Amino acid sequence: MDLSHNHFVGRIPKFLDELFSLQFLSLSYNDLEGEVPLKEAFRNMSAVSLVGNSELCGGIPEFKMPKCSNKVAPKRQRLSHRLIIVMLVIGGLLAATTVALLIFLCARRKKRSTSSENSSLDVIPRVTYNSLYKETNGFSTSNMIGSGAFSFVYRGILEENGKFVAIKVLKLQVTGASKSFLTECEALRHIKHRNLVKLLTSCSSIDYQGNDFKALVYEYMANGNLANWLHNRSSDGEENHEPKTLNMLQRLNVIIDVASALDYLHHQSGTPLTHCDIKPNNVLLDEDFLAHLGDFGLARFLPDAAKLLSLSQSASSLNIRGTIGYVPSGN
Repeated sequence: MDLSHNHFVGRIPKFLDELFSLQFLSLSYNDLEGEVPLKEAFRNMSAVSLVGNSELCGGIPEFKMPKCSNKVAPKRQRLSHRLIIVMLVIGGLLAATTVALLIFLCARRKKRSTSSENSSLDVIPRVTYNSLYKETNGFSTSNMIGSGAFSFVYRGILEENGKFVAIKVLKLQVTGASKSFLTECEALRHIKHRNLVKLLTSCSSIDYQGNDFKALVYEYMANGNLANWLHNRSSDGEENHEPKTLNMLQRLNVIIDVASALDYLHHQSGTPLTHCDIKPNNVLLDEDFLAHLGDFGLARFLPDAAKLLSLSQSASSLNIRGTIGYVPSGN
C-alpha cells in the first residue's frame, strides 16, 4: 500500500496496525503527526516507510524517531490552544470596551439629566411680554385660574411645545408687589424639591402701554389649589356644580407632601427659609394629586436660626407676616 505524497494530516489511522497480511506500507512525505504504532507491519522497519513526516515520534528504535513527550502537543492541538487564547484575549478586550462604553453612556445621561434638573430656568430661556400676552389670550379673564393680594395667575399654552404653564402676573400698582416679585425670585433660585412648585422662568419688561410688567412662569398644576377641593369651588371662586372631593388617603398624602416641603425649607435647603404664607390656596395639586407648595412672595431666609429660636419667646420680635389657613373640622 503506497500512500506517499498525499498530504495526509493527523495521526496514523488505527486500523493500519491491525492489518495482519500487510506486506509493505509507505506513508512517506505526508504531514502525519503523533506516535508511530508498535503492532503488525510497524514492528518491521523494512515493511514501513515513514520518511518525510517530521512530526512523528516513537515507534521501534530502528525508525530513529524522537521520543514522544506528553508535554508536547500535536501541531493541530497547539494551533487550537493558540486560537483559544487569542479568542479569549479578543473577547476580554471586547467585553472591557463594552462595559467602559456603557459606563460612559450612563454617566453622560446622568450628567445631562442632572444638568437639566439643576437648570429649570433654562427650560424657557427668555420670554417677552408679547409672548406671554399671546399665550394667555391677552390675559383674558377666561384664562385666569387664581388671584392674590399681589398678583393674578393665568393659564397659558407655550408656543414652543404646546404645554400648559401657570403665569403669575404681578399687580405692580399695589404697594409691596415689586418686593414680593424679587423675594420670590431670590427664594426660588436657592431651593429645589419635588413638593415645591417649579419655576420655569421670569419676565421683567413693559406692557403695550409702557407700564412696568413683571411675571413668573411656573409648571402648570392640573388640579388647581387645595382650597378649591376642600370648599368645592372652581378656580374662579364660584361654586362648582361638579362635586370635588378628596378621599382620606389623598388628604393624608397632601399633609405628608406639605410637611416634606416644610422640612426641606427649614432643615435641608442650606440657609433655613420660612414660607410665611401657608394656606390651602398656596398648596397646588398636579395631575397625580402630588402637592406642591407655592407663592414665596413673603418668604424669609433665616441665616441665624439659632438666634431666632432664642427670640421665639417673644412673638412680637418675630414680626410674622402672612396667613395660616384654617379648615373647618367638617371638611
